Amino acid sequence: MQLWAVLAGFLLMSYRPASITERPDFERFFAEKKLKGSFLFYDPQRDHYTAYQFERTRQRFLPASTYKIINTLIGLETGVLKDENTLMKWDSVRREIDAWNRDNTLETAFKVSCVPCYQAVARKVGLKRMREWVDKAGYGRMDINADNLDKFWLEGKSGISQEEQIDFLRRVHDGKVPFSKQNLAVLKKIMFIEAKGDANLYGKTGWAGGSANPNIGWFVGYVEKGDKVYYFATNIESPRPVPDTFVPGRREITESILKELGAM
Repeated sequence: MQLWAVLAGFLLMSYRPASITERPDFERFFAEKKLKGSFLFYDPQRDHYTAYQFERTRQRFLPASTYKIINTLIGLETGVLKDENTLMKWDSVRREIDAWNRDNTLETAFKVSCVPCYQAVARKVGLKRMREWVDKAGYGRMDINADNLDKFWLEGKSGISQEEQIDFLRRVHDGKVPFSKQNLAVLKKIMFIEAKGDANLYGKTGWAGGSANPNIGWFVGYVEKGDKVYYFATNIESPRPVPDTFVPGRREITESILKELGAM
């Protein structure tokens, strides 16, 4: 096992919460959108988790486009990507999402969640380096092989839990991962979503559809409010066909809960 994976294990142990508050009343936020799922919030200032369906937050699901967080860092660290302005050329294959049918920069590709852009990054990183960096970073349980190098986060046996998502985000925010400060700064810049009052929201959504049944949706990230930081991971599920609330519901559920908790 790689040294960073061992250190990540120790860090995960040291990050175990002193206490957990279960909030079954948060069901109303999911029910309003006709969705099922779970929510996890971590306040490092109090070393405290707040959870809806806590046991589910320990189950692993495909990371989908939340994998773009670590894929960005690996691309930067290996030199496949240079900075947020790196040009990611359109391959001229027309897809149903218009924002993917054009050239993107790293920053815009992250924000429009351009799957083919990041598949190209994975292929350039290569199998050996991808496995090594995922192992070093201690990121979930990824099943990476030559046949799925550009889709292992979208389908198959890979998985990460909400608890592990928050652990990884904490280590990224605190610089306790094997990536340079410069590259962590690039990631933070492109993860920024918006400022709401004195709170800055950072995050990434994800959607594992296709062969995934039920469909799995993610919204993970953190809020910086003054000198405090709060971490969150929301996971939703729905059988096919997914309701119209599925895509916007990932953020809407999360932000409603964050407001109730006073983080935004």
